[in-house]
Amino acid sequence: MTIPATSCQVSKKHVLLSEILAVTSVMRKNSRWASGAHTLTARDSALARDLGLRRSTPSTDIQKNGRLSQEADLMGGFQQLKRTIWDVDDIEALPLPELIGPFFALIRSPLSNGPITSAALSALHSFFVCNLISATSLSLEPALVELSSTVSHCKFEASDSSGDEVVLLKIMTVIHDCIATSSVGAFLGDVEICEMLETVLTTACQMRLSEILRRSAESTMISIVRTIFGRLHTLNPTAEEAKLLLIEEEPQHGEISMSVSANATDAGDSPLQASERVNSYTQQNAVSLEEPERSAAPEVEGPSQALSPPRPYGLPALLELLRVLVNILDPNDQVHTDSTRLTALGILNAAVETSGTVMGDYPCLSALILDPGCKYLFQLARSDNSSVLQAALRTITTVFQTMRKHLKLQQELYLAFSIDRLAAPPKMKPINSKKNNPTSPRPGTPATGTPILGPVDTELELDKGSPVPSRPPVQPARGDTRDLMLETLSQLCRHPSSMVDLYVNYDCDINCENLFERLIEFLTKGVYPWQYSSASDAQQLHSQYLCLDLLLAFVNDLTARAEGRSEPWPSDFILPDSLMQDKSRKKLVLTGATRFNSKPKTGIAFLEENKLIYSDLSPEVSRTRSLAIFLKSCTRLDKRLLGDYISKPDNLELLKEFLGLFDFKDKPIADAMREMLETFRLPGESQQINRITETFASIYFASGPAEIKTEDAVYVLAYSVIMLNTDLHNPQIRKRMTIEDYQRNLRGVNGGTNFSSEYLQSIYDSIRKREIVMPEEHTGQLGFEYAWKELLTRSRQSGPFLMCNSALFDLDMFKTVWKPLISAIAYAFISFDDDYVIQRAISGFRQCATLAGHFHLPDVFDFVVVSLSQATSLLSENPPTQVPNYPVVEVEGQSVTVSSLSVKFGTNFKGQLAAVVLFNIVNGNGNALREGWTQIFEMFQNLFIHSLLPTRMLQMEDFLGGVTMIPLRGGQHSRSAPRSDGGLLSALSSYLMTPYGASSENLVPEATDKEVESTMCTIDCITSCRLDELYAQTIQLDSEALVAAIRALEALAHERTITKWKQESDELTTAFNTSSAGDGTFTLPYDPASVFLLETMVSITCQTSRYIEELWPILFEHLSALLSASTHYSVLLIERAVVALLRLCLILAQKKTLRDQVYVSLDLIAGLPPIVANSVAEQIVAGVTLILQNRDIVSSQTEWNLVFAALRSTTSHPEAARLTFDLVLSFVTDGQSQWMTPDNFNGLITILDEFANSAGQSIMVPQRGRRIPSQPPPNAPPIERGRRAIDIIYDMKRFIAPFAESAGLQTGQVWHQYSLPLALSLGKQSTNPSRLVRHTAISQLQRLLLGPRFVYDENDHGQVEEIFNSIIFPLVNELLKPQVQQFDPQGILETRLRSSALLCKAFMHFEVRENRTKSDIRILWIEILDLLDRLINAGKTEQLYEAVSESLKNVVLVMNAANILVPPSQEDQRDEHQRTLWTATQARLERFLPGFLTEVIPTPQLQLPPLTPAPGSTSTVPVAALSTE
Repeated sequence: MTIPATSCQVSKKHVLLSEILAVTSVMRKNSRWASGAHTLTARDSALARDLGLRRSTPSTDIQKNGRLSQEADLMGGFQQLKRTIWDVDDIEALPLPELIGPFFALIRSPLSNGPITSAALSALHSFFVCNLISATSLSLEPALVELSSTVSHCKFEASDSSGDEVVLLKIMTVIHDCIATSSVGAFLGDVEICEMLETVLTTACQMRLSEILRRSAESTMISIVRTIFGRLHTLNPTAEEAKLLLIEEEPQHGEISMSVSANATDAGDSPLQASERVNSYTQQNAVSLEEPERSAAPEVEGPSQALSPPRPYGLPALLELLRVLVNILDPNDQVHTDSTRLTALGILNAAVETSGTVMGDYPCLSALILDPGCKYLFQLARSDNSSVLQAALRTITTVFQTMRKHLKLQQELYLAFSIDRLAAPPKMKPINSKKNNPTSPRPGTPATGTPILGPVDTELELDKGSPVPSRPPVQPARGDTRDLMLETLSQLCRHPSSMVDLYVNYDCDINCENLFERLIEFLTKGVYPWQYSSASDAQQLHSQYLCLDLLLAFVNDLTARAEGRSEPWPSDFILPDSLMQDKSRKKLVLTGATRFNSKPKTGIAFLEENKLIYSDLSPEVSRTRSLAIFLKSCTRLDKRLLGDYISKPDNLELLKEFLGLFDFKDKPIADAMREMLETFRLPGESQQINRITETFASIYFASGPAEIKTEDAVYVLAYSVIMLNTDLHNPQIRKRMTIEDYQRNLRGVNGGTNFSSEYLQSIYDSIRKREIVMPEEHTGQLGFEYAWKELLTRSRQSGPFLMCNSALFDLDMFKTVWKPLISAIAYAFISFDDDYVIQRAISGFRQCATLAGHFHLPDVFDFVVVSLSQATSLLSENPPTQVPNYPVVEVEGQSVTVSSLSVKFGTNFKGQLAAVVLFNIVNGNGNALREGWTQIFEMFQNLFIHSLLPTRMLQMEDFLGGVTMIPLRGGQHSRSAPRSDGGLLSALSSYLMTPYGASSENLVPEATDKEVESTMCTIDCITSCRLDELYAQTIQLDSEALVAAIRALEALAHERTITKWKQESDELTTAFNTSSAGDGTFTLPYDPASVFLLETMVSITCQTSRYIEELWPILFEHLSALLSASTHYSVLLIERAVVALLRLCLILAQKKTLRDQVYVSLDLIAGLPPIVANSVAEQIVAGVTLILQNRDIVSSQTEWNLVFAALRSTTSHPEAARLTFDLVLSFVTDGQSQWMTPDNFNGLITILDEFANSAGQSIMVPQRGRRIPSQPPPNAPPIERGRRAIDIIYDMKRFIAPFAESAGLQTGQVWHQYSLPLALSLGKQSTNPSRLVRHTAISQLQRLLLGPRFVYDENDHGQVEEIFNSIIFPLVNELLKPQVQQFDPQGILETRLRSSALLCKAFMHFEVRENRTKSDIRILWIEILDLLDRLINAGKTEQLYEAVSESLKNVVLVMNAANILVPPSQEDQRDEHQRTLWTATQARLERFLPGFLTEVIPTPQLQLPPLTPAPGSTSTVPVAALSTE
């Protein structure tokens, strides 16, 4: 750094003279220097020669006193310098070595003491400050060389320790000035830099020096290191590497080397020899920075080489410093103490902080960091010294932050090791050593504590139960160590792309651990309390906070990338698709390896099935070789099992292929064996070992090894290597095999000759120096060294560490970890009390919800909702079915219900937070929700029960009364009580419409002020949740989310209705040991929540009719379940179910594909029990009326029948019957509303018939002992509707002809489809209990049958018979029944009169007409006579007798006139039919009207015996003429 010009305002000459004066003044204060200060010595004979004088020889005393001469020379040097510069105006014109040479000489002189040396060093500092020593100085480079040598070899007499340390401090200052603060640093050479750096470093490591001095030296060193390593940013890496190679080949200017010793002259002393003891008084206690043996001094050549022009320092000096620092870190080097390592760690950290980002561009520097730098740092990360641990962790963090792309596998090792130490220790099972450590040539003594570097997939081990040996357990980090390691881990993983980088580089690499998954798993578990921890509560809480913070940082980074703050994937990186394929393949390989480790045959089958083997078959690659390639390359296989598998007799070919994959060419047999035995563990059986050795011998001998003559010789050598390895390294063997023993054992095995001693010596030395470490024996320091070697081998093949803040992998990452991640956030939210943590957790929830929507992962959104809903305390496991009496208070003009929930929730601040967050998240994100709707609506249900929902959500819609509130409490309701007034409120007449009714049994408690205050807090929170907005947003949901919402509602409603009824009925059945509970007698009490859920479900569906096709099956299933067991539920619930069904039918009617469901629904309604149907009749008719407004809805007779079937259930209800009748009347009345079709003809007859029946049902059957009730007045609504229904039925005959004509029907078809149903209906109603209806019906029937428009086939006598057999005869028979007479005893006579007239007139009309077909009417006629007989004898009234006789007389006369009933004559010309008919008629009439036939039709006098009257019969029968009507 260049000193600003303003720092020195005086001339440089003045500064130089002042410093000379200052130094010489200090020198004169010393008595030994005082005499030399005034001595003038002829140092040159030039003056004497110029004046012609002879110079005398110095006195013997002066020569003897050499020290005095040296002191005089040092003082004279300053005097000479003063003379030189006195007359020079610009001292910068003089060479710099000449100006500062006397100061250098004084500093180097051992005659100097502390104050003098200190003054000289202060002068040098002043020269730097005033730019006397600057980049423009003459002869700067030689001066710098001399300066470096001077400060590095400073000697002075020791005085007091504090004064001496001041000298050392000033040396540090001058070195710092030279390198770091002045402009001359760039002119220093590598040798000079090393000299000065070693001086400072040695001082910093000198334990015998004071703490202040060492810390000052360390601070100076760090400042210098930052300066010199900063040059790496400006240097050319290629040129510097070339320069380094040149120096190694042809060293110039001295050797570039540094060394620092931890000990001085005595054990435990500092590395800097601060005092060198001498015997003389003047030489005693001299302080030197240079040791005679150079053990602690820079290994450079002395000042004799200082004149060589130096080169600007660069990579060589930096490399040497880095080498020294790294070597100090070696924890196995006992020379250096922890204090020394602590200093080195601080300096190394500064170097990496300054230039770590460019160190990777210099292969020599990065190689030092990669190995052994990281190796030593990782070992120090296990230190028990907290200071060393902290410094090591800081340096590791710095190294990874700056050189991450060069340290892929090193970072994997460190992260895996950290997670292992930080994770909770698993519960260890006792290990059977015999089972897990089979016998082998090298039994070994495994030790724990060192992590395996090879990848182990924890997830697979946990999920699959893999027997692959997991990472040996490490000692869990505790206390401050745990905090330090966790903080370091947090620092490493806080970069926005950290998790992406872990996933891409490790989880997508088949040879690496799933570090991303392991880290997230550890962090999520770390949020929970660690039950094994002995740490204080504060430490554990801090640990939990750190884990949560990392998780939330990961979520935040995911969200940022989802919002577009990501980087594009570099084109020179591996393609993302290729990485994902590797990830998929890795999963398969791990699964295959796990199965192989459990059962090799199963594993191989899996590998083949997934084409991991045998997919590369070719003429060169057989199936066996393909399998061998996989077994050798897969690092996840159990090495013990692998060795056992390939050495089986059945797998000999596989063993040959496996060993054939090794390249043994030109490799010594010890190295070849080492390479082979590192891939699998030798099995325990001797036969298997023999098989492996034989195969190895064959393959190795084929490679043409030197000096081996036969394959058998290889076999013996291989066995000897195994045995030698065991003998030399097994700790249980005390007497080791010597080289002589080894040579003796192998005599004559090389084809009958001996191996050369050199050959066997090389084998022996190789095994002695490097043990062959079998797999699963990689433990302790030996195992660590082996594992580190494997890591370095893998690192050469693994490629660089890819770093990119890309969003391409976020979906897969999030899908892998979302569940434990959200669970951990939820736990933190519920458990932690810190406001900042809670706020962060809330942000985490929001961001997870955002990610769920962004990635279209409804399961994630559901999990967020479930987690938050559990934190709200608004979920109730068993919500009450009957709402208790809660007090209601007036607050600011508003009625407030103080319920148990409102009081409890109002005091739960965290629950309120969760509720607000939950509903704010769901608001606007409903499309991302699926299963979470269950929790949402469950909370709605609970809030509803406690009167906390917005008013809009408490309403139910109806066809009749509009919108009304859902009652919270129900009263006793009698299903049999008919409704007497209209509107929805009539259905609730027995319910308390307000949630709180006055009940003597349930006294309402008074609410305290505190409870009211809590309730108001709850209301404010619910308001902030904006529940009504969420409810409104449900109509905007997409199909999938909407279906999920409706399913959730249906599930909750089903649980409170169908499921609950089954449970309670089963309980009753069990309790009373009876089946009465299931026979319909048990009814659930009114449950307001079930109505609320039903209304919510239907309301949402009606407002989202576009999705009715998806929603209808869900709702219909629930509604049909309710209506199919309607007697088991409350009246209001069933009423709402019917209304819901009809509201849905209105929507279904708009969808052609779903119109059939309308009729399924109507059929369900029509099937309701009468008592239930009566209670919901108004809703049914209102709904059907609205449905029928769409005239396209009904298009077939079946559909009309279902419509009328539903309407029939309403005819017994007073108000509903009126509405239904008006609807039916509109169908047949002329005008725009008329809707008569062939399809609804019969249905209308049926519904009208039902109205007539309802009129008859209004006639009560008299009970015994009571007066006979009179008929209702004709204007009574049921009677009037019945009468009008009969008139409408008769009037419908006018539609028959058009229908028949339009359809082109035959007469027979018209008869069956139209005429017969009309006549049947009128015939049926002719026996109606209502007199008015009955008489109207029989009159209209007579008009229909005898009228001109009655359509039937005159040529089909069967139709005529059907008129009598199906209509008239049943009518008369019914009127003759006593029970019919009971309904109207006074009016039944007239009806019978009318029926007899109808009977006779119909017979004359159909059978006695002129154009009738000749058919046999005898049976029909006799049946008529039987009925007339019964009629006369039924009432035995004169009126009836006369009416029947007159009607019969008319029939007989007409039959006689038609020549059908012909009496016998003298010349009997009658055919058989006439004779038979007369005889039968005469015989039948004589039974109830004796002489009637003879009187009506006189017969000619024949020679016949006189006719004897029947006993009891009258002799004469009056005959009266009957009118035709």
